[in-house]
This record gives sequence, C-alpha cells and structure tokens, in this order.
Amino acid sequence: MATRDENLKKINTELEIMSDEELDQVAGGTASQMADDSQFLNELTGKQDRYGSFRCWFEGVRIGKELTKAWAEVGVTYVYSQNWNDCKYRIDGRDVSQQEARNHAMRVTGHHMDKWS
Repeated sequence: MATRDENLKKINTELEIMSDEELDQVAGGTASQMADDSQFLNELTGKQDRYGSFRCWFEGVRIGKELTKAWAEVGVTYVYSQNWNDCKYRIDGRDVSQQEARNHAMRVTGHHMDKWS
C-alpha cells in the first residue's frame, strides 16, 4: 500500500502534465467547491442554504443531494458522488467546468453577478 506522501506525489505529477484547458475541465468535487456552490446558488436564487467547507465535508451526501436539486432548477445536472473526485457538472449531457455551470445558471436566470464571473 502506498504511503500518503507517495499518493500526493503521484497526484501532483499527474496535475503537472495536464494543460490549463484540461484542468479547467476538472469539475466539482471538494468540500470547498460544494461550499462555494451553496453560496453561489443562495445568492443567485435565494433558495439554497449556504454551507461552509467543514459542514460539506461531514454532511456531503445530504448537501450533495440539495445541490443536485438546486443546480437542476437552473438547467445544470450536478452529478454528486461520495468520492470527491467524481462530482461533475453537465449541461445538455456535456461535462463542463464549475465556472461554465455558473455562467450558464446566470444566463438562465438573467442575474449576472460579477463576483462569480
């Protein structure tokens, strides 16, 4: 079994070989991103509760389900998985980045927010 340091080195090596365009396509995932999504959707629609990263980490499944519903209301499919690296955003069946999902949601609602652009 690999040590934590070996695993981190492997991950960092993989990230180093990815282009900026490929990195932009890495969508969703971390508790921090979930917390940002909850804040973004709260400010955009007022319907989503806001959560911090710590709470997202410990209540990820429940919050992931809430985010799935909230994203669906603005035309984005949010595919949540307990494996943080497997969360994705999709528009019309196409994987998109978190930022592309946000831009789409702002277009759909007609509510542009510079902070999230």
